[in-house]
Amino acid sequence: MNTVRYAALVAACAAGALLLSGCSSDTGGKRAREAAEEAAENAMGQADTPRMKVAMITHGAPGDTFWDTVREGAEAAAHKSNAELVYSSDPEVSGQAGLIQNAIDQDVDGIAVTLAHPEGLADAIRRAEDAGIPVVGLNSGMDAWREMDLLSYFGQDERLTGEAFGERLNETGAEHAVCVIHEQGHVDQEARCDGVAATFEGESEILYVDGADMPSVRSTIEAKLRQDSSVDYVVALGAPFALAAVGSVDDAASDARIATFDLNPELVTAIEDGDMEFAVDQQPYLQGYLAVDALWLFHNNGNFSGGGVEPVLTGPAFVDRENIEEIAGFARNGTR
Repeated sequence: MNTVRYAALVAACAAGALLLSGCSSDTGGKRAREAAEEAAENAMGQADTPRMKVAMITHGAPGDTFWDTVREGAEAAAHKSNAELVYSSDPEVSGQAGLIQNAIDQDVDGIAVTLAHPEGLADAIRRAEDAGIPVVGLNSGMDAWREMDLLSYFGQDERLTGEAFGERLNETGAEHAVCVIHEQGHVDQEARCDGVAATFEGESEILYVDGADMPSVRSTIEAKLRQDSSVDYVVALGAPFALAAVGSVDDAASDARIATFDLNPELVTAIEDGDMEFAVDQQPYLQGYLAVDALWLFHNNGNFSGGGVEPVLTGPAFVDRENIEEIAGFARNGTR
């Protein structure tokens, strides 16, 4: 057991003792008041555990709606857990490392972090662990979280998901796919495209675009389609980029079809309208929710999901016109 886990278990025991002490009132009025307060809190679905502060730090770029859904899940878990959530993001790894240091300086009770560029975050995470702050991973960094001694990890295996995506392309009869990476060097985006290439029986290639510049994304994909008319499938790695590709196909007067990883409300409509063939749902709401909930459970009960050695998978699931109706309402609520 590492030092963070031991320290948190001690804290959990102390918290438990305080809770028991709080239940020992022998005055009828106080008992009645406590019962009323407890009933009110239970009605709101909120834990009566001591207030805690949790930081969630992602690499999400401004305008990427995927992270809105992650944050929705984290906020819901924080409310349920009587926790204050401090959410921040920076697409630059140096900025993300600085946000981790800010969380350490605030002496938070736990940190949930994405590991799109794990090597650049290793020192900051080590400082958090040295400060006795438990850290969990989510969304990205499936191959790195154990080496960094994180408590738990919540996400999908991007390589295996890419392989499943490639097999799905085979079923459509696709012959030439372009996998669009919108953040060069992002370990999970590279893993997705590698997985697609591993199982797709046609020709596949990678196209890098600048994900922070959506007009550029659209024009770069359009230029590729104009340059090579044999491309019959665009593989996007995020909903906003897939929607940009719809415009690219139109601009290039191409017959290429589009499929993607991840959802948002606009993408649901695109599937319903037939502009998008299918999407992978890795359940970002669940990733945000479980990451915060895991820190609460660890803080109050010493639990660590997956036994601390296995990831907790949140995907993949495929969504197309056959099953989009089942989740469309959730997606439009921003929770799927």
